[in-house]
Amino acid sequence: MPGSPKRSTTTFLAIVVIFLTLSLVFYPREGFEAGITGLNLFWEVVFPSLLPFFILSELMLGVGVVHALGVLLEPLMRPLFSVPGVGAFAMSMGLAAGYPMDAVITAKFRKSKLCSRVEGERLLAFTNTADPLFMFSAVAVGMFRNAGIGMLLAIAHYIGAFLVGILFKLYGRGQDIEETTRQSVRGNLFRRAYQEMLRAREEDGRSFGKLLGDAVNDSIKTLLMICGFIIFFAVVIKVLTLSGIIPLLSLPIIGLFKLIGLDLSLVTPFMSGIFEIDIGSAQAAATKAPLVEQLAIVSFIIAWSGLSVHAQIASVLTGTDIRFAPYIIARIIHGVLAAVFTVILFNWGVGQTETSVFAPFTPSTVAVATAEPSASARWFASLGALKNWVLVTGGLTLFSISLYLARRMRIVFFRARVSDK
Repeated sequence: MPGSPKRSTTTFLAIVVIFLTLSLVFYPREGFEAGITGLNLFWEVVFPSLLPFFILSELMLGVGVVHALGVLLEPLMRPLFSVPGVGAFAMSMGLAAGYPMDAVITAKFRKSKLCSRVEGERLLAFTNTADPLFMFSAVAVGMFRNAGIGMLLAIAHYIGAFLVGILFKLYGRGQDIEETTRQSVRGNLFRRAYQEMLRAREEDGRSFGKLLGDAVNDSIKTLLMICGFIIFFAVVIKVLTLSGIIPLLSLPIIGLFKLIGLDLSLVTPFMSGIFEIDIGSAQAAATKAPLVEQLAIVSFIIAWSGLSVHAQIASVLTGTDIRFAPYIIARIIHGVLAAVFTVILFNWGVGQTETSVFAPFTPSTVAVATAEPSASARWFASLGALKNWVLVTGGLTLFSISLYLARRMRIVFFRARVSDK
């Protein structure tokens, strides 16, 4: 019957909303405490860490720097991932700030016609990565109490993301026929990049004061939306656990873990990680399962990134025609690849050279693990994020220039051969 699937979806959503509302009525104190926890997470970690990156990304778009990078990196990003050169900016900012920074930038690219719909979906598929500081500091040191584990998780995570990007190069072939502002690589590469930056700045037209004000205003609005999702999902996870829904949903996962041979104590952390990355990772680190299995589950959770992050990204993409389904498929593939590479690298000895000098992680030590770092530690962490951004962008730029020069040399050589004939 026409329209019945839509009515079924509406009915299901209505039941879910009513159930969550009643659960919150039955567990008001627990829900309130979970909401406070989510708010503290946002105010102490997410807000101060993401706000500068959001503002700077808006400024770089407004002054034309991103457009110039698009010209410089077009010879690299197009052959590797079938995305425009500006995709390198989304990738590097996602690496430095983590999710949902990549989705914010990709949505702006689409609205500015810097990429087509399919290119935006490809870009979102492999740029949705966790930042290195989260894996090295929060997970490796804070949860597993062993800094050497951070390198293992980071390598597996970024290898998986790169392979997802290569795989999604084939996605949407034949559909990507929309005309976009594709950057030309003819002529002097640096002159073209400079001219493109000037053109984009002139087209924007806002004074720097107006641009800065708009950047701060838009960034605050986006972060408040993210705050709402963090608090909401913190409460949802709590009431679903208390009402027995998460244990019920864990039954098929138990069968899957038995089939694979994973420790069953990792089922609950895995289910929590499906909803929220930090909670699932911390619970996995607190189990008595073998270390390699703990790391594999945590690596999957980090790559999957959690329904809380997915909801944030879905809201960021509102107002664009970028479809959400390819993103979900990419996250599943990324999670499986990251977990597999984690096991492989662990068996090769990666991340096991540094012995732990911390007390074993237990749920009671979460507060210590997440204690506020010293001023010097925060300063060095900031330098680390800046270094990652500079290294990625600089390396990609140099490699892109090399590809461009090699292409020009082939053209000159071909013309010389033709003239000799």
